Amino acid sequence: MKVTYYVEVLSSWCHWVEPVWNELKIRFAGRVEFEWKIALMNPGDFPVSQAQCDWFYQRSGGTVMHSHYKLNSGWFEAERKGHYEAPNLVAEAGKDFGFTEDDLRLALADAGLRQGLKIGDLATAVKVAAKAGKLDAKKLRAAAESKAVEARVEASTAEFFAHQINQRPAFVLTDAIGDKAVFSGLVRLAPLAATIDAMLADTGAYAAHKEHHGTPPVR
Repeated sequence: MKVTYYVEVLSSWCHWVEPVWNELKIRFAGRVEFEWKIALMNPGDFPVSQAQCDWFYQRSGGTVMHSHYKLNSGWFEAERKGHYEAPNLVAEAGKDFGFTEDDLRLALADAGLRQGLKIGDLATAVKVAAKAGKLDAKKLRAAAESKAVEARVEASTAEFFAHQINQRPAFVLTDAIGDKAVFSGLVRLAPLAATIDAMLADTGAYAAHKEHHGTPPVR
């Protein structure tokens, strides 16, 4: 089976769910395929001020997650009017250099959400990712600005919305027998792990039935 994680680099809720994502990959290693895809937030989804951003962070990190640290709103730039595509394009471009796992994406998120760096600026995002991945900054920037990477990000974002969801993080679980489970905005391990267990059990049962009874009669 496969689990697809739809993520926006500057989403605080995606930040809080990363330990869950990592635990799922460890727990189901070798049995489940895991991948992440960018799902850009609409400009109107971003805070309109740094004060508002801090209020959101107090709610998510403090009231809900009971975190021992508070996220850093220093990345916010009012003049961008909610356009923070840059870190997402850089994260996606990293795949062209072999970074299909989480390392480069997490380095970007940490730079923005923990250090408060203004990674909405493409040059800053490229600098962070190039350092984290030991990559040539010029080549990485060229990839991030390419039509191919832009098209992939647009396609994965459209795919996200096609599931009729609008909250990130989102997880889409699919298996070989055609089942699909969609979680949007969930950041807890238990329901995700339980659903994966259930889907794996059903897939295994189907395989066992086929092994003992063959394929279904055509008439």
